[in-house]
Amino acid sequence: MADKPGTGDRGPGTGKRPHTAVSVGFRWERHPGGRPTAALRRLAIAALVRLGVRAGEVGVLVCDDVTMRALNRDFRHKDAATDVLSFEGGATEPGDVPYLGDVAISLDTARRQADEAGVPLLRELETLLLHALIHLMGYDHEADQGEMEALEARLRGELFE
Repeated sequence: MADKPGTGDRGPGTGKRPHTAVSVGFRWERHPGGRPTAALRRLAIAALVRLGVRAGEVGVLVCDDVTMRALNRDFRHKDAATDVLSFEGGATEPGDVPYLGDVAISLDTARRQADEAGVPLLRELETLLLHALIHLMGYDHEADQGEMEALEARLRGELFE
């Protein structure tokens, strides 16, 4: 996957930007057309930085419902397609950039949900990506008391135009 480093704020008094090694790679098994990669990458990097990540890598797969159903069945034991899945990364060697994990988004389901909600497909992809990135940071809306939902709403307000 191609990676592109993000940038952070300038360091205090240095006049230089501190090193941030946040990268997000995309693999498009299904592609909606246009050029969504750059916009999605910018959103992901901005979200991760706001979530406190100074260094890390994330891989994003955009696939179809058939692939998503297989992933959901294999990893969650649910034999149905879903809109988005997140898979936390593993341990890294000291000095390595942490691999935060992988995200899988079903373009088929995202397109249906965008149509139903009357929003552009890119906005639905952004919403799903943000949701999955928050999961990668350890939040779980199925187990918490609304913290993830509140955080996600705040980040949508800050990051979505």
